[in-house]
Amino acid sequence: QVQLQESGPGLVKPSQTLSLTCTVSGGSITTNYYYWSWIRQPPGKGLEWMGAIAYSGSTYYSPSLKSRTSISRDTSKNQFTLHLSSVTPEDTAVYYCARAWGLLVQRGVFDYWGQGTQVTVSS
Repeated sequence: QVQLQESGPGLVKPSQTLSLTCTVSGGSITTNYYYWSWIRQPPGKGLEWMGAIAYSGSTYYSPSLKSRTSISRDTSKNQFTLHLSSVTPEDTAVYYCARAWGLLVQRGVFDYWGQGTQVTVSS
C-alpha cells in the first residue's frame, strides 16, 4: 500500500520560503505513469492544486502560483519537495501531498493522500 507523509515547519515568517517534503513508501515516485502533487486548503476555503512532478521528473504548476512555486525530488530517498517563496499570511493552509495516475491529475483525481500538515505564515 502506498503511503505519503508530509514534513516541514509548521510556522513560517512572511517573505521567507516554505519548504515541505513528501516521503513516499510502498511505491516509487519514478514509476510510470504517476504524478505527484501538492494541494493546499486555506481555512474556510476549498482545495487548491499547486503543482506536480511527474514520474519522469517533469514539473507542472498552477498558473496562479507558478512564479513562486518549485517542486523537486530526490529519487534516492523517494521524496519530493515543495518550495513556495515569498510567503504571506494568505499562504496559511493545510498542505497535502497526493498521487494521481496519468491524466487524472488534470481532473483532480488522486488515489493516495498524505494526512496533511498545517502551515501558518505569521510574524
